Amino acid sequence: MRQQSAAVRPRARGTERSVARRAELIAIGRKLFADTSYDALSMDDIARQAHVAKGLIYYYFHSKRGYYLAIIQDSVADLVSFAASGLELPAVDRVHRTVDSYLRFAEHHQAAYRTIVSGGVGFDTEVHAIRDGVREAIVATIAEGAYGRSDIAPLARMALLSWVCSVEGATLDWIDRPALSRDTMRDLLVKTLGGSLRAIEELDPAYPTPPPARREV
Repeated sequence: MRQQSAAVRPRARGTERSVARRAELIAIGRKLFADTSYDALSMDDIARQAHVAKGLIYYYFHSKRGYYLAIIQDSVADLVSFAASGLELPAVDRVHRTVDSYLRFAEHHQAAYRTIVSGGVGFDTEVHAIRDGVREAIVATIAEGAYGRSDIAPLARMALLSWVCSVEGATLDWIDRPALSRDTMRDLLVKTLGGSLRAIEELDPAYPTPPPARREV
């Protein structure tokens, strides 16, 4: 038993080091691609700016596209997990917090956000899958806050999904022409959500509009 344990421990430590090294490369990549498009950086550029050997990136991610997808997935994971949290908050606070975090993500990761919303280089099914995952997470968050559950009827889901898609378009325009502050943009998007919720109630009374809640300024 001792010999087996001794044989396993070095492998476990090696795995931990590999996970940590991979996470470090992704963190570096998030900074590099924050405001730089996929096509603007070659693997030589990435390796030079990251101060690592190009072969190390290929070792962990196999290709430039694999590296970029890993960076995008890591970037949106924080957004999705944040959107799904805060269940203890009042519904209106949770919605404000979710929309604000969404706008912050788009503001600070503009190149990645454009890639996610536009679908990547050409028709990229993997990037589309990431985008669809973000959409569903936001829809689920809004549904939980408005109706107390994420499993909602097709009409309500479609209305919320339509709102999320409109948010994507508005956010793209906002990061290109930031004439509005993030707070104003957030409040505008929350108010348009109120219109979507009222439309849902009108078409399906089983989904009443949540009563407005007073928020402290």
